[in-house]
Amino acid sequence: MTQNPLLAPVSDLIDYAAVQPAHIVPAIETLLEGAREAVDAAADESLPATWEAVVQPLDTASERLWRAWSVAGHLNAVVNTPELREAYNAALPLVTEFSTWVGLHEGLYKQYQRLHAAADFAQWDSVRRRVIELALRDFRLSGVELQGEARERYAVISDREAQVSQKFSENVLDAIDAWSLYIEDESRLAGLPADVLRATRQAAEEDDRSGWKLTLKMPCYLPVMQYAKDRDLRAQMYRAYGTVASEQGETRFDNSPLIEELLSLRAEESRLLGYGTFAALRLQTRMARDADEVTTFLRDLASRARSYAERDLAELKAFAASELGLESLEPWDVPYAAERLRESRYAYSEDEIKQYFTEPRVLQGLFDVAESLFNVRLRPTDVSCWHADARGVRVETPDGALIGHLYLDLYARSGKQSGAWVDSERSRRRVGDRVQTPVVYLTCNFARPGDGKPALLTHDDVITLFHESGHALHALLSEVDEPGASAFSAVEWDAIELPSQFMENFCWEWPVVQRLSAHVETGEPLPRTLYDKLVAARNFQSGMQTVRQIEFALFDMLLHSRANGASIQETLALLEEVRKEVAVLFPPAWHRFPHAFSHLFAGGYGAGYYSYKWAEVLSADAYEAFEEAAAAAGADNAIGTLDAATGARFRKEILAVGGARPAAESFEAFRGRAPRIDALLRHSGMAG
Repeated sequence: MTQNPLLAPVSDLIDYAAVQPAHIVPAIETLLEGAREAVDAAADESLPATWEAVVQPLDTASERLWRAWSVAGHLNAVVNTPELREAYNAALPLVTEFSTWVGLHEGLYKQYQRLHAAADFAQWDSVRRRVIELALRDFRLSGVELQGEARERYAVISDREAQVSQKFSENVLDAIDAWSLYIEDESRLAGLPADVLRATRQAAEEDDRSGWKLTLKMPCYLPVMQYAKDRDLRAQMYRAYGTVASEQGETRFDNSPLIEELLSLRAEESRLLGYGTFAALRLQTRMARDADEVTTFLRDLASRARSYAERDLAELKAFAASELGLESLEPWDVPYAAERLRESRYAYSEDEIKQYFTEPRVLQGLFDVAESLFNVRLRPTDVSCWHADARGVRVETPDGALIGHLYLDLYARSGKQSGAWVDSERSRRRVGDRVQTPVVYLTCNFARPGDGKPALLTHDDVITLFHESGHALHALLSEVDEPGASAFSAVEWDAIELPSQFMENFCWEWPVVQRLSAHVETGEPLPRTLYDKLVAARNFQSGMQTVRQIEFALFDMLLHSRANGASIQETLALLEEVRKEVAVLFPPAWHRFPHAFSHLFAGGYGAGYYSYKWAEVLSADAYEAFEEAAAAAGADNAIGTLDAATGARFRKEILAVGGARPAAESFEAFRGRAPRIDALLRHSGMAG
């Protein structure tokens, strides 16, 4: 085998095009050996109790391992093949076992206690002190104080949890990839946008089939649900998507036993560590103090939103009956009827809007916004990538000094996990006089370009891209020199969405929309008249959308507040109870939402989905500072909320500090006070 690209020096960029599945296990085994030696060396009691003697060499050895594993995990998510999956799953238990071993390493734990007790600890750099304090907390939450059978059982649980979560994710991916529907009669596709028809025709041709190929990937599924006039087709697609990875769909991908096992494992893990529930365990590392505070927050927000949601639904039902002849509004009718109501009320459609949001223009506009707010430059750069869709971006200071690299992979395809996310390949780190710059992935699942034209993004797609860019900038613009205090390592989970949701707000500002838009045929920016309609519809059905997010969050928190896990029947019954409490829309009894809820069972958001709404309070309040700056500038202000001075403060107090201090302190440093819910209610049209 040629030189293994996963063993490249951390200072080099990975040659992604050269990475093969056969590289993964040998690289991980080699790096695990070095990391184990480093852990044991760091635990040597004869070492002086200093950062340089203990932590620095440990970080140097472990970062090579975690970087290689991050690359393997990323490739497994975006270019999944049987060979790659086999290699990843072969390495997964090795990595999990090592991670558990480190967390249970009493010698290393005692060494960190020595560091914390060092006579000069109070004089250490504040970031290094925080790294040590967080490490001690994480040791305790990793079972280091367990003994005997409990210690052995904890290691088994940790390994099995990782395997179950991975299999859950694979089942969702495989179930979505396995389903398709070939349409021969074009009349069944009446109403679909032209670009969707082209893409589905091309997909069929690639399979050597006639007609059109429909799939459950979002660039196909969503427009079918919004625009297809054929009600039976919508119902067929809805049922397929609503039963993904369940006993109601293709049973070989059924996630029911995995959900039950994972809930049981999480409950047992929590008991071993001395916590009554998994929610109590997870909230040890969050801004929220306990589950009661979370559920009170969610129920209070639900009570504020419920009347708006009921009004939204009543208006939709009335419109569907009077204008569409739908006396009974079924779940598969809701997206279709909502889009027709939007067109009727605001005289525009999402399809009309997206003709102005070509992907190249939107990306350049996003880069312009980042440059205006945070005084950085983002430039395309030639780097080795894992797929032809992916590309590199160099993030620089205004004078061209490297800040970091961003990899973009924006289109949906087979073998790629659904959704949108950001992950870190390499964190910023200072070693001596050298600063190692961060490397970040930004992944989406947008419709592909076709027929020689650029990809077209809906406004929701634009918002998604800005959301993910907030996560990326959180990692890229860090000025924290120690990886243990980086944003993705140390920021409380219920605050991690602050920068991402904050960035969404700019997608609604006229000066920004002008930068983002250029009609696919004429190159003209979005007209002011169409922009005004878009903004007028900003809170269209926001009540329904809010209670739906609360439904997910409350279900998650209550599910993980059970002491002994739950059967799949109990899980579904709890979801139904939550819907009766907060929802206005109710799916059929055969619907299996939890079975594809990867956030909870494969994405790290178990007992944490509330974070989206929690952080939205923070992000809306933070954005209000930019609104205040715009108002102070007066009516002649041409840049709107793109205020560089406020952006510099946001970068300094939120983005640059990462997890170097508690999120509440960072927010107050930026805003000058504790967060308030008022801006969120106002932005959501629920302030009255």
